[in-house]
Amino acid sequence: MEDTAAAEKAEKASSYRYWVREATGDATPIPVPRKLDPAATGNGNPPPLGSVWNQAGTWEEKNLNSWANSRIKDLLGSLDSLEFPTGKASIDEVSKCSGDAFQVTVRNKKRVGYNYELSLRFRGEWLIKEENKKVKGHLDIPEFSFGELDDLELQVRFSDDKGLASDDKTRICKDLKSFLTPIQEKMRMFEEELKGR
Repeated sequence: MEDTAAAEKAEKASSYRYWVREATGDATPIPVPRKLDPAATGNGNPPPLGSVWNQAGTWEEKNLNSWANSRIKDLLGSLDSLEFPTGKASIDEVSKCSGDAFQVTVRNKKRVGYNYELSLRFRGEWLIKEENKKVKGHLDIPEFSFGELDDLELQVRFSDDKGLASDDKTRICKDLKSFLTPIQEKMRMFEEELKGR
């Protein structure tokens, strides 16, 4: 009997409760959320890379999709038109920009990454059989990720290729693939900005 009474007394003295005891009136109050202040939590250590609540920097992921989508569209939408020996072309708009961009803090180290698919609408004019022919279509860049800009592939898709001979299409495709270098430069700028976020 004394052992039971001692156990009950020790349990009441303990501040930790695994469950709330409503019957005895020993209910703990509901915790009130409070905003963490970065200045108050700085115990002399350098500030963590992630959020204030993640002082150990264990794992934190931040979605950067909305910023990345608009930034990619801005950068690639500002590409200059290109002149070729028998024609010229320009990018009208980024018609498809789908993918994910993120920042991850792991073990107090920041890492960024992205995975995207792009399609750029182009229009141009080429001299074909002594006549200027207007050509429209898309430059498609299939799935690519952070650090893979040297391996980008550019695929040309014509909106209307009637009246174009096979050798004309080949020449136009070769000309349009000249957009690859400026696209890579703009995406390198994007990667640098992403690292700085």
